[in-house]
Amino acid sequence: MPIKILSVDDEIDLELLLTQYFRRQIRKGVYEFKFAHNGLEALTMLLKEKDFDIILSDINMPEMDGLTLLTKINEMQNPALKCIMVSAYGDMGNIRQAMNNGAFDFATKPIDLDDLSVTIEKAIEQITYIKQMQQEHNELEGIKGDLAVAREIQQAILPRIFPPFPENAAQLDIAASMNAAKDVGGDFYDFFRIDDDRIGFVIADVSGKGVPAAIFMAVSRTLIRATGIRGVSSSECITYSNELLEKESVNNMFVTVFYGIYNIKTGEVKYTNAGHNPPYVVKQNGSLERLPVTRNMAIGIFGDFEYQEETLQLEHGDTLLLYTDGVTEAINPSEEEFKEERLETTLKSTTFESCQQMIDIIKADVKTFADGAEQSDDITLLALKRL
Repeated sequence: MPIKILSVDDEIDLELLLTQYFRRQIRKGVYEFKFAHNGLEALTMLLKEKDFDIILSDINMPEMDGLTLLTKINEMQNPALKCIMVSAYGDMGNIRQAMNNGAFDFATKPIDLDDLSVTIEKAIEQITYIKQMQQEHNELEGIKGDLAVAREIQQAILPRIFPPFPENAAQLDIAASMNAAKDVGGDFYDFFRIDDDRIGFVIADVSGKGVPAAIFMAVSRTLIRATGIRGVSSSECITYSNELLEKESVNNMFVTVFYGIYNIKTGEVKYTNAGHNPPYVVKQNGSLERLPVTRNMAIGIFGDFEYQEETLQLEHGDTLLLYTDGVTEAINPSEEEFKEERLETTLKSTTFESCQQMIDIIKADVKTFADGAEQSDDITLLALKRL
């Protein structure tokens, strides 16, 4: 696109002078000149054609002078539109005022066209830079908008209605929460009905951050749910999911997963922990039990790994608390971590709380501990209680 230059001057001779001097640039489509004979005429043209790049304006003109026109141009708030003001050599007062009012540069009459050509080239450099910054800003705003939509989509695929199984509300309490560190996160939780007696539940943490982790999170969550809902054992579900994810993994991404199958009638949990943080059982009597550290590795690393299943018995009033390392690795301004010890102290005070209350208390304690420090990782919690 040519650089569009509007020359504003009541001297007709200038029009011929400019078109003759810049004839090569005009012929090649580098410059495009248009002409107005006073500020009012120029302002009318600017309002109709909003793609001018440079205004070359005399200061002393009838109907509307150049300083008034400069004020009107400033009101348009277009940083990519540059004004070069022209006046008599001795008119330094008006030239100074024009520069103070935001003119890019000035030229004096009689105009040295060689010098004016250099001034125009300098203005073009500034204009090009500003337009590039504006384009990058618009692109960033577009990405920001896309991320906001992605965040809404990500939150929408996670269960958000509690209690999720109202027909079993007298037997089971379950709640969960995911707070992403960035616009979108790599953590997820899920729970779904397998049959009348069994509920599948999952918590997971994808390696990495941001959009790649969010995409891998969506794939992992869909795969585990689709496999688990068929009623296979937890180890079969994770083994099969691992085989598929290992083939699809990009940049060596992997997922730590805890997948459990809860029997509503018996309180038995059959689970497979694939490299995830060991959950806690908050006993009805106030004691706290941490499940053994798993020997299973995260999924998505080796496709031929055979995952092992474990069994846990929940008694009436017991709560199983699952979490991601965004909880225990939350830092405060001194760069200290929240750690498991603080989580255990908090859990011991939540024995008789509902699952939602337990999660709210933990999140509040983490927030208090962080004391305004930036959240560095997704914070996800899932609590399941046998009533």
